[in-house]
Amino acid sequence: MLECSEVTMRFGGLLALNGCVLAAKEGEILGLVGPNGSGKSTFINVVTGQYAPTAGRITFRGDDITGRPPSEICRLGIARTYQIPRPFGSLTVRENVAVACMFGREGHDPGPARADAERWLAFVGLEPKAAAPVRALTLHERKFLELARALACRPALLLLDEVLAGLTPQEVDGGIDLIRKIRQSGVTIVFVEHLMRAVVALADRVVVLDQGAPIAAGRPGEVMTHPEVIRAYLGKDYA
Repeated sequence: MLECSEVTMRFGGLLALNGCVLAAKEGEILGLVGPNGSGKSTFINVVTGQYAPTAGRITFRGDDITGRPPSEICRLGIARTYQIPRPFGSLTVRENVAVACMFGREGHDPGPARADAERWLAFVGLEPKAAAPVRALTLHERKFLELARALACRPALLLLDEVLAGLTPQEVDGGIDLIRKIRQSGVTIVFVEHLMRAVVALADRVVVLDQGAPIAAGRPGEVMTHPEVIRAYLGKDYA
């Protein structure tokens, strides 16, 4: 579904992605892990058009999307969440999701968009807060609002950037169940996560990034015992 070939991203003298080669298969949950600064969020930003890569090629279902603007990429069927939630602060919870319904893949008019927003808020458990201002939400609720907005774009591929970070163990369990339901609905998922309990519970495959390039890929239990992965996380003495 998604294929990245020799993708490189430079910010001045900083090499954030270094010839990254990575693919996501249709229907899978792919975990993207690695130490801080390894290029995980940059990868999501490049795939979704926030940054145009310095070099390399990105294809989605065979279409070259390299360097296309985020609006085009969204309408092709790719949506994302942000590590730090970015709601429209002046809008209600319902209105935040309705905006995504209007400008996502199906492009609803305002009336149908508000009705569709109710569906996605119910899906993530935020329907009782639909009329509330965003500032009234907890961190957990803001994270799930991010999910509702991304799903309202009707993606075929969903990129999640640490959507479970900062949540309580009970909230994490609810998030894991929700991500499973999203996959069951036919959405392919690539998720960045430091919480290894969630990675092991969810991922069919894991790719480990270090210094902007994959160093290991495979099933979670196998990958996390790989010497290169241990070295990247804990240092050469542990490896």
